[in-house]
Amino acid sequence: MKYKNVYSALLIATAIFTSCSDDENPQQGETPQQGAKYIITATPKASDGVADYILTTNNLTEGKISTVGNGIEQDGTYRYYVTSNNKFFSLLYGQGNPGAVTTYQLNDKGALEKLSNFQSETVQAFAPVKDDLLLMKISRNSDSPIASWYRLDTKTSQFVAEGQINTKDLANKEKGELAFFTWITQVGDYVYLPYFTIKGEATDRFGTAYPNEANIAVYSYPEMEYVRTIQDDRTSYIGRYFNNGLSVDEKGDAYAFSSSVATTNGEITSTKPSAITRIKKGNTEFDQTFYINVEELSGGRYVTSHLYLGNGKFLVNLNDVTSKGTYASGKDLAIVDVNSKTLTDITGLPSKEDIDDIASKGHYLSKEEGVVYIGITTKSGSYVYVVDIENAKANKGIEVEGGTVTAISKLEL
Repeated sequence: MKYKNVYSALLIATAIFTSCSDDENPQQGETPQQGAKYIITATPKASDGVADYILTTNNLTEGKISTVGNGIEQDGTYRYYVTSNNKFFSLLYGQGNPGAVTTYQLNDKGALEKLSNFQSETVQAFAPVKDDLLLMKISRNSDSPIASWYRLDTKTSQFVAEGQINTKDLANKEKGELAFFTWITQVGDYVYLPYFTIKGEATDRFGTAYPNEANIAVYSYPEMEYVRTIQDDRTSYIGRYFNNGLSVDEKGDAYAFSSSVATTNGEITSTKPSAITRIKKGNTEFDQTFYINVEELSGGRYVTSHLYLGNGKFLVNLNDVTSKGTYASGKDLAIVDVNSKTLTDITGLPSKEDIDDIASKGHYLSKEEGVVYIGITTKSGSYVYVVDIENAKANKGIEVEGGTVTAISKLEL
């Protein structure tokens, strides 16, 4: 692993600090408020290639909000979102070109205010780590097996360090495959990077000769020095492309979710079932006494994404194994309790046939209320559903007119 100074030529991010004009933020005239604001990002229902709007609201349980004449339009069509240090970060996926990182915060009037906007490398993984956002640009080309990481200080909205990882060396495979990180998770004082290995060839970029293994590269932080690789052969790889597969509970135990969707030449070659495994706090190996076969527990479905809810419970998206695909997103929502090893389907949701889309860029968990807010677009409209975690029951909340909900979060005033 090569470490470089943040001011090297490869880092192409220059912060441009600006305040919003009235046109950018039509809510500037509001009177000062106390409390918090919920943030809803939504894509207007129009032709392809339209950008998201960022909307703010005082509640998510009732009423309506519209993308028409409201909110802040984003620059660029592929945006992803993360909240850290009470700031809202909007990241543009540039599809190989430089992207943008835009930072927002609530002002004393309860309106979103742009703090910074700068160009950065397009990244395929990003997550809060301590007071930073750690971002990763990952190669899928065997001729250039380098992943570049960047530390963004969330207090200053500036990059403070960067470095590189040789993913061919990390994978250490006889056939020369590369490690491709699915996501980033802070586990204690370390960064865990689950990865799958890929050929990186023009004819089969994401194909692999190793479909039935799980790997996690462990790095120190903030130095990002390689520590070890944790491996397991009971599942396929953890997470999916651009999709988190690892979360940590209150006890410090890390739970890993595998969809079992590894491919070769476009065909799924994983023979392991979709499953949940665990690494106990302080351990450097998978816990061989813990294993949940999701396909068996759910009656023939597999996990496509998850969110930790607390007290050993996870929200999971599920899809039928008969429709298993590398990028498929499940329309069944359930709660898995890893302590009791049970799965409960959530009631009160629209039918799968009526659902057009479930927000994939972020749900909002309120531990105080014991609920999770989920954006669901149906054939009749787009809504926020409020799921009571204890009872696994959903109720329809605010309607988002003229848009498809992509993410939900919250900022404090």
